[in-house]
Amino acid sequence: MQLEQYIDRRKTHSVKWFIEDQDILPLCIADMDFQVSEEIVHAISQKATHGIYGYSTFCARYYDAVEYWWKTQYDWELKKDWISFSPGIIPGMNLLLKALTKPGDAVIVQDPVYYPFFSTIETQGCKILTNSLLYENGTYRMNFEDFEQKASQPNTKMFILCSPHNPVGRVWTSEELRQIGDICERHGVLVISDEMHGDLTYNGHKHIPFAKVQPKHLSISVTCAAPSKTFNIAGMQSSIFIIPNKEIKEKYEELLIGYGLMRPNAFAVEGTIAAYYKGLPWLQEVKGYLESNLRYVCSYLEEHIPSIKVVQPEATHLIWLDCRNLGIPPEELHTFFLEKARVRLDEGTKFGSGGYGFERINIATPREVLTEALLRMKAAIKERESM
Repeated sequence: MQLEQYIDRRKTHSVKWFIEDQDILPLCIADMDFQVSEEIVHAISQKATHGIYGYSTFCARYYDAVEYWWKTQYDWELKKDWISFSPGIIPGMNLLLKALTKPGDAVIVQDPVYYPFFSTIETQGCKILTNSLLYENGTYRMNFEDFEQKASQPNTKMFILCSPHNPVGRVWTSEELRQIGDICERHGVLVISDEMHGDLTYNGHKHIPFAKVQPKHLSISVTCAAPSKTFNIAGMQSSIFIIPNKEIKEKYEELLIGYGLMRPNAFAVEGTIAAYYKGLPWLQEVKGYLESNLRYVCSYLEEHIPSIKVVQPEATHLIWLDCRNLGIPPEELHTFFLEKARVRLDEGTKFGSGGYGFERINIATPREVLTEALLRMKAAIKERESM
């Protein structure tokens, strides 16, 4: 695998690279600019050459592959009856909220956080309760006192946990997860744990599934995951919802079927099976490359743009940049990088009030693309400072 190889994606219907201005470099949207593993390509090619792309369903091999991955990677033995499907994490979350809440109910999120959480809650007519993360000494931690206060409110029904956290990159410890789980159990709050980035941890860190920390938390948990971010196959639209609570699972799947979302696309099953059984060597190589890119970004910014501080991530290929020392108003920051540096990042303000003065950059790209983006950012900032 040649991760250094630049592959032009501009004419491939890529959301990330679908830009009218061909000069802009997109380091946003959480997919990778790396080709997937040969094993996945082979599995999809075989399916493609079969020549019939009718309705698909799940088979024993699929469930075995999902169970195999969670057992070998996290020492968590899933039961087949827990495993459900969604074409994506956010569609599935919408269904969960629709099935289990009513307008006016409250849902807790920990901002700055993945911004579709906000629209998901609002779409279902629920109230957003923000339990803002505390940013201290270059890292983030949970505010448990504030969390319990919000969880104890009578209309609080759910908590959407981002684990590992996007965009700040924290891998929550077993003690943090246990404490959160105990609070939610005391107050009857369901935990929707988005663990999409769990496989993309950095050296020295290990993702812990929320529902595995304490068996008593199984019944108040829904674990959302997918091979999408891990193996760069988000376009297959195949997410996994692990729902041990039978009643919750039945309510969720009733809506899933009712909206006609219960079937995977023609390539999702074979792609997932190949990823989980044969994709680990590819993933290990990619993680090594991401580690190298992370070191490079940190070193470059420290030397050339010291006003931008990297919030050191423990997971994800999405790096949270503290740009507050640039002296650029938060509402102008994203536009500055887009128009002056010709680099598209993810706008920090979208992630909640805790994102003001921050931007998110995707480092899952060949080094030459990353280098060009950093050079452009440096030049734009230097020009601004000279004015």
